[in-house]
Formats: sequence, C-alpha cells, structure tokens
Amino acid sequence: MDSFQNSSDLRFHLDRALADGCTIGFVPTMGALHSGHLALIAESIANNDFTVASIYVNPTQFNNPNDLKTYPRQPEKDLDLLRKAGCNAVFFPADDDLYPNGVRTGNYDLGILDEVIEGHFRPGHFQGVATVVDALFKTVQPHRAYFGEKDFQQVAVIRQMARIHHPNIQIISCPTIRKTDGLAMSSRNLRLSPEQRTVATTLSKALFFLRDQGAALPLSEAKNKALSIIEAVPEISLEYLEIVNPETFERLSKWSNGTEVRACISAYLGDIRLIDNVGIKS
Repeated sequence: MDSFQNSSDLRFHLDRALADGCTIGFVPTMGALHSGHLALIAESIANNDFTVASIYVNPTQFNNPNDLKTYPRQPEKDLDLLRKAGCNAVFFPADDDLYPNGVRTGNYDLGILDEVIEGHFRPGHFQGVATVVDALFKTVQPHRAYFGEKDFQQVAVIRQMARIHHPNIQIISCPTIRKTDGLAMSSRNLRLSPEQRTVATTLSKALFFLRDQGAALPLSEAKNKALSIIEAVPEISLEYLEIVNPETFERLSKWSNGTEVRACISAYLGDIRLIDNVGIKS
C-alpha cells in the first residue's frame, strides 16, 4: 500500500492507474478506523480495480472546538488496518492541501438538509462536510465513493453536493455495522468509558423497538415508548429522536403507508455525542 501526503503525488499515481484502465473506488475517513470503515474498504475492493482511502480530521465540520481537539487519532494503527484490508493507497492531506486559500467553509446548495435534524443542531456542519468532500473528490476523481449509513443524513448531503459538482461520481451507501450488542460502530466510541459503553446501547434499543414494533402503534405512541426507553437511563442526555422521510428528512407525525421511513437519534453521554438511525417499514 502506498501512502501520500501531497495531492499532486497522489494524482500522478492515480493517473497511472487510470491509464492502465483501472476503476477507482474512494473511502474518505477521519481516521480512528473500525469495522464499519473496513466494510466500506471491502465493498470498494470488490467493485473497483484500485481503492483509495483518505484520513483527514476536517476542522470545518466541527461546531465544538473541544470535539475537534479530542477526536480520536491513531494513524499508525489505521495504516496497519488499511494495509491488512488490501487498500491500494492512503491519502493524508495537510490543511493547506485541501484548503489552499485558508481553512474556511464553502457555500453549497444543500436544500433543507443543512437546516433539519443534524443540520439544526449542528449549524454549518454539513457545509463543512460538503466542502471537504468536494475538495477530496477534486483530487481523487474516483468512479465510486463509499459512505456508511450510520451518518445517514450526511450521505444525503454528499449525494446532493455530488449531483451538482461531481455528477460522474457514483455515491454508494453501505449499511451500518454494529457490535453484537447493537451499538453502532463509531470512532467516538473510543472515548467512552466501560460504563458509558454499556449505557450507549440504550440508543440502539430504542431504535430497534421502533423498527420491530413501532409500526403496529400510532406513530406518536410508538415514539413516546421509545423515548421512555431513553428517559429511563439518566446518564443519557437526549438531543433528538425523530422519525423522518428518508429523502426529504421531513419530520413525520404518522406512518407512511407501507414505505420505509427513518428513525434518527442523537444523544450525549457526558461530553461525547453519539448518533444512530434505523430504517422502519411503516
């Protein structure tokens, strides 16, 4: 596996792969890799000739400076995981490579996506996501790019940005990877204490109740029962639990006639913010 810190060096390497007729798959990450990231790498390897991963903790998508400061970083372990997974190349850009005019957020047409649910609670976050992914796409120019559905609204944001700025890149979402107890894999899980790690499964328990039993009840009643699961655990500070249209992210007040909807949750354990979501056949 080759490692690059300069976009021009990576571009030269990728142009040689393209000249050989290779298709390029791309997995952007912020590092602290886990099984969810490796599932994306495996999907890319299975469907492309050449797979690139990037590792970059993007400052423009953090609302909380402390969250940026404490975000887990383990570059040597990440490199070992990527090498063992069969990744062909990894890109470690510096700030001035992706932000040559200074670290600042662009202005993208994201419709309502940066105003609702995650967008409401993290103003400017999705503009930061769109900015860095746009810059990475310009460098890597992949045929396909892979993202996990744990960040479900983020995938929708990237699809919207790519439709306008990178219509030739296929955006592929992959299912959330979970631990055996249901907890969604997340780099932020590394910050959880053993006690918090146990408590965190409450989020998936509430979502799984909605997924498995919610549609048999009126939506408001199902949501209240899910909320009661969260409220029974005082260590959790709930930010939101919403059931939304998976395309528009409109909050729903009733089930949607047999089509799939999405239940999305965000909560804090101490200063650690966790998100999760599940699809529900309504």
